[in-house]
Amino acid sequence: MFTLYSMPSSGNSYKVRLLLAHLGLDYTHIAAEYEGDATLTRTDAFLRKNPTGKVPTVEFEDGQCLSESNAILIYFGEGTRFVPQDKLARARMFQWMFFEQNFHEGTVAVRCAVYRYPQREMDRSHERLADLLAGGNRALDVMEVQLLKTPYLAGDTLSLADICLYGYTHSADFGGFDIAGRPGIAAWLKRVSDEPGHVTLDWLPEAN
Repeated sequence: MFTLYSMPSSGNSYKVRLLLAHLGLDYTHIAAEYEGDATLTRTDAFLRKNPTGKVPTVEFEDGQCLSESNAILIYFGEGTRFVPQDKLARARMFQWMFFEQNFHEGTVAVRCAVYRYPQREMDRSHERLADLLAGGNRALDVMEVQLLKTPYLAGDTLSLADICLYGYTHSADFGGFDIAGRPGIAAWLKRVSDEPGHVTLDWLPEAN
C-alpha cells in the first residue's frame, strides 16, 4: 500500500485525494498541515523523500517517491476514464493542467491562502491583494469562456483537467472571487461535485 503525504486544507493535496477517491484506491494518509504537522515536511527524513519539502508527495511500497500534484494525477489517472483516448482531447487536458499551475494556482489559490492562513498575513497589502484579484479574475474568465462551450474543460467528459482545476476553483469565493456571476463555472462545479465518488475538501481516508 502506498502512502500519501498531504495538506488537508490545500487544494493541491485535495485534488489528489479526490482522484484517489474516484478510483477507490486504498492508501495510508499522513497529514502535513500548516499548524503543527507542517514541521514533518522539514525533517531530514521527509526531505529525502522530496527535497522541495512540499506536499502532496506519494511514497510507494518500494520506497520510490513522486511529488507535484499534477504529476501524481497523471500517474494514477493513466489508463482510467479520466484521461481521454483521443489524442487532441488528451492534449487539451494537459493544456488545462498546465494552465492551472501557470495562471490559476498562483492567483486564485494564493489569494485564498493569504486570507486563510495567519502565516500569510505579510501578503495582505492592498496592492498585493488587488494584483491577485485581477490575475485570478483573468484566469477564471478564461475558464468561463470554455465552460460556456463544453460541459467539461477538455470536452464532453470529466477528465484530470476538471479534477485539477476543481481543487481551488470550488472555494475561490473565499478569496473574494465571484463564482455565482460566472454561470459556466457555477454549472461545471455542480457537475463535478455530482459525479459518483466525489468527496469534499474535508474528507480524509480512514486511518489504516
